[in-house]
Amino acid sequence: MTTTLVLAAHGARGEEWGAVMRDLAELVRRARPGRPVELGFLELSSPALTDVLAAVPGPVVVVPLLLAGGYHVHIDLPSVIARTRPDARVTGQLGPHPLLTAVLARRLVAAGLRSCDAVVLGAAGSSDPAALEDVRAAARLLSVRLSRPVTAAFASAGSPTVSQALDRIRSGPAPRAVIASYLLAPGLFHERLIASGADAVSAPIGADEDVAALVWRRFDEAVAAGRSTSPRRTVQAPSVPSLSLIADSPSPGGSRVTGASDA
Repeated sequence: MTTTLVLAAHGARGEEWGAVMRDLAELVRRARPGRPVELGFLELSSPALTDVLAAVPGPVVVVPLLLAGGYHVHIDLPSVIARTRPDARVTGQLGPHPLLTAVLARRLVAAGLRSCDAVVLGAAGSSDPAALEDVRAAARLLSVRLSRPVTAAFASAGSPTVSQALDRIRSGPAPRAVIASYLLAPGLFHERLIASGADAVSAPIGADEDVAALVWRRFDEAVAAGRSTSPRRTVQAPSVPSLSLIADSPSPGGSRVTGASDA
């Protein structure tokens, strides 16, 4: 039976955020016509991931539309899978990855990046150190791509903050500070980046063919791993809560306050 790809996004109250996720899902479908692709949300937006998983027949691979590890990748999503589709295979988060780096570079060019600009990779943040390291690894990839230093900074939990990173740049020789938005879609954290006082802020990663290609890479990896593993490994519900949070564009007044990340 054909394996269905289920895209697991966080969810947000803002319609623009949901529209970006739907556009991305459509790009994913176009990349492989005939392969079933569904989109579900962990909270706030519809359809709910639990409903999508319950309705999909046959084998399922779930790809989180999240840029770094953290609460949703390691706690929230596994709990949902364990309750609704314990037979599903779940991939890792999208980033860091060179395909995302390529999108970030294009967004920076569109924002007017100059050869003399200092660059900050602006993510939301997390109380999970591993999630912060995912963002720093993405900054290193972007640094190689741009042939200049790139500082990872965070709009909520994590150090340095975006404000601290910009202050350090302004004390140095670079005439301008530009932020590469390491967020999937517009939302609260992107608004914070815009309000930070940087000379330019790139658009979020958004719906892009390179992101769609990365989704299929994660899918193929999970399918290949499943073929080489017997019996299929199922997801177990975690028993220990996490203090971290990775959310791809929560709106103001979100339900968790221990940390937040569009990363």
